[in-house]
Amino acid sequence: MPFTANRQFKKTPRMFVAAKDMHYTTSDGRQVLDGTAGLWCCNAGHARPKIVEAIANQAAELDYAPAFQMGHPKAFELANRLVDITPAGLDHVLFTNSGSESVETALKLALAYQKVKGEGSRTRLIGRERAYHGVNFGGISVGGIVTNRKMFGTLLAGVDHMPHTHNLAKNAFSKGPPEYGTELADELERIVTLHDASTIAAVIVEPVAGSTGVLIPPMGYLKRLREITKKHGILLIFDEVITGYGRLGTPFGADYFGVTPDMIVTAKGLTNGVIPMGAVMVSAEIHDAFMQGPEHMIEFFHGYTYSGNPVASAAALATLDTYREEGLLTRGAELAKTWEDALHSMKGLPHVIDVRNIGLVGAIELEPIPGSPTKRAFSAFLKAYEAGLLVRTTGDIIALSPPLIISESQIGEIVSILSGILKTLE
Repeated sequence: MPFTANRQFKKTPRMFVAAKDMHYTTSDGRQVLDGTAGLWCCNAGHARPKIVEAIANQAAELDYAPAFQMGHPKAFELANRLVDITPAGLDHVLFTNSGSESVETALKLALAYQKVKGEGSRTRLIGRERAYHGVNFGGISVGGIVTNRKMFGTLLAGVDHMPHTHNLAKNAFSKGPPEYGTELADELERIVTLHDASTIAAVIVEPVAGSTGVLIPPMGYLKRLREITKKHGILLIFDEVITGYGRLGTPFGADYFGVTPDMIVTAKGLTNGVIPMGAVMVSAEIHDAFMQGPEHMIEFFHGYTYSGNPVASAAALATLDTYREEGLLTRGAELAKTWEDALHSMKGLPHVIDVRNIGLVGAIELEPIPGSPTKRAFSAFLKAYEAGLLVRTTGDIIALSPPLIISESQIGEIVSILSGILKTLE
């Protein structure tokens, strides 16, 4: 099982057998409130009728169409719908099957773009410490979570990392973007000085680092990164697999922070988690650079058997319809203050050393048990499940990212259950 303590799980399995709206049903018939939108992906909740119907209808009409040298209308319709909600200038879409594949696609595209425009010396990729960019070789190379990297050799050559932005000493219990740390973006200038800009193809960051424990960028940090990358001709890639599709109360994190990158990497909420699908939105400048030479020649040698799969495309279109009809791409902004107040009410509970929030995502960081890192948060995860609440843990951090359909009373329920559990932890 992926990212699972397999031996512990097999001794006491936790099995979901059904889901509807904000709740899972367990194999023993209990209702569990979804505090994590599945795995950061079920933004509209579960078993939404429009999405279910679209999948069934599409499978009956056109189950699969070849992805190479052939097309089908729904993939193009979906691409246009995505362009409509992304920041201006990101006018083209490449489809994938996951966030990991979206990252690989963006990294390959960045390298190829530099080559086709005559700057083939730009082969270096820059990531960030504690970043999560999926589990393929490119993603773990630019990623910065040590447990995801240490078993797999030297990874890609020519990769460097900026420091992460998490500063408990200065920013603990911040509400929204923290005040201190904007200058950390200037570390990119140090890396440019070390390697020279002529060797650097792209920088990739999550607007909010999610899987590592909800690390929120300091005020002005992303704008400074954008300024530095533009100055040196370096592409800026936002990995919005988590922050995309309404998580921050805006369609994308780029909208929230007022920064437009050269590419946006997405997946998860694109289909509400129902069918695997990802998408990379790219600028017209990048797209047009490849549209050279004989028209019968393939411009970019990359893609997947299931790129733009008809059933996945139908699911994504129905998901976007659901988001639009229910105002879910901006609902997080309406609930943000309620969410913030509820989470920060846990300040002062035993072992809580930080609470942080942005949009409809939050984290409670716990003091580790000496000699047993991760054990305290994992214990909270197990107790929450037994109490009817699904949370996510990474290290000694409890992460929360409920479906965007959550009610104010359900926000209260999450905090009530979690507060009770935190008071019992050793």
